Amino acid sequence: MIVDKIGDCLLPNMDIKSMGKMLAKMGIKTDEINANRVLIECNDKTIIVEEPQVVKIIGQGIESFQVSGNIKEVESNIQVEITDDDIKLVASKANVSEDEAKVALEESKGDIAEALLKFKKE
Repeated sequence: MIVDKIGDCLLPNMDIKSMGKMLAKMGIKTDEINANRVLIECNDKTIIVEEPQVVKIIGQGIESFQVSGNIKEVESNIQVEITDDDIKLVASKANVSEDEAKVALEESKGDIAEALLKFKKE
């Protein structure tokens, strides 16, 4: 049975195999993937799907994945090393002090281009 995230039945009495057959008739190919775990790495967190059910869906030249399972989120506390060279580069290109450049680099998590753009907006 196919259900949405609230638990309401979208297509009653239809299991995954029946859904696959119906999609195949519409020219959409599905492949089940035997995955042990799925990780989605974001800038501020990692989403972990344990015991996943993963289906690869191919239709009209587009590949997508449907993933379901036990989901947990873990915050990422990645520390980026900001070097003196990075600080000097941003300071010289933006014509600001090294202290201002360092703050901009910290706010942009070490992204030099983003740090420089902070000064363009001022």
